Amino acid sequence: FFFPRITPIYLVRVALVAAFAYVFFAFVCTPFVIRGKSMEPTYRDGGFNFCFKLRYLFSEPRPGHVVGLKLAGARVILLKRVLATSGQTVEFRGGRLVVDGATVDEPYVQGPCDWELPPRRVEEGRLYVAGDNRSMPAEGHDFGQTSLRRVAGAPLW
Repeated sequence: FFFPRITPIYLVRVALVAAFAYVFFAFVCTPFVIRGKSMEPTYRDGGFNFCFKLRYLFSEPRPGHVVGLKLAGARVILLKRVLATSGQTVEFRGGRLVVDGATVDEPYVQGPCDWELPPRRVEEGRLYVAGDNRSMPAEGHDFGQTSLRRVAGAPLW
């Protein structure tokens, strides 16, 4: 069991498993460790997940989806929540998210939020994203408009 006989069939099986694992983990589900508190409590600092790269192959992210964004090539991925899509107007008023003039209910946001941002229109081919932990000051977050080309996929869970 621990030391199988090395036969041609065994070598072919090992090569196929290695090739499948390489393709799967490089192009379908990339593992990553969550660093930072901007998505708490939805995703905890130090947590482990997979970025499912095929999630947006045939569709685009919608408001409320959590997406993985490529920051520096494929090595650094930021997790952010989509707040608005192309053509929508987004603002923060009294700590509340307002999209196209309507206040959005965000049950995933825990704790008080005091963000104040004037209305801005999301440009074509872009998304407006932010983290879920809005009790942190806005200066401590990476948020705003980002290109759809930067979307790497979505976390599996």
